[in-house]
Amino acid sequence: MPHKSLPSPSWPISFRATCLRATLYILLVAGIAQGVFYESLYLPDTRFSEHGFTELAQSALLAAGAGLLLYSHLVIRTLPYISLLMFGFLFASLIREQDALLDTYLFDGAWQLLVSLTVLPILFVVIRKRQCFLAEFAAYSNSFSFGLFAAGFLTTYVFSRLYGRGDFWQAILQENYVRDFKSAAEEVVELFGYAVLLIAVIELVLLARRWALARQNG
Repeated sequence: MPHKSLPSPSWPISFRATCLRATLYILLVAGIAQGVFYESLYLPDTRFSEHGFTELAQSALLAAGAGLLLYSHLVIRTLPYISLLMFGFLFASLIREQDALLDTYLFDGAWQLLVSLTVLPILFVVIRKRQCFLAEFAAYSNSFSFGLFAAGFLTTYVFSRLYGRGDFWQAILQENYVRDFKSAAEEVVELFGYAVLLIAVIELVLLARRWALARQNG
């Protein structure tokens, strides 16, 4: 069955709606930053641990993003293969964030198995429908959502890993080095990256809805 063509990503958006979304995104990022601030000041026993605000917020952002992508895939269905692949990526990241809990309550290495069970079937479907996927990607790659997703990916999976290297912080702090500095730097940057990924997913859902309406209206 041939893949339906998608509308141009430049489908008009009202200035008021754009300002509203921008305000909500600012509040989201500010709320996250404030949560990290309070965690640092008032929750010394759990800060930057598996039970601290930062780690829990990371999981919440990933869960929200994965849920929205599943909704886009199952309900809107304008970008079914893009949303499915991105869902697999975020859901695998969510599983990875629970590695300590899974190792404790299931078995050592449980997260690797669960990630494989999530990612491999999705990759199989996307590769099998690669022509449809490439058609979707050609339209989606020019969107604001894709730019945000790329920025969130680079922030979380590239920059935070390099920025959080222990040797780097030991060289800066020298005799004042404490592992908490390194953990805070890496986890907070990672948290911001997840926030950007969630915003990218929200923009994808809104874009998919606009394209679905455009298709219905001819």
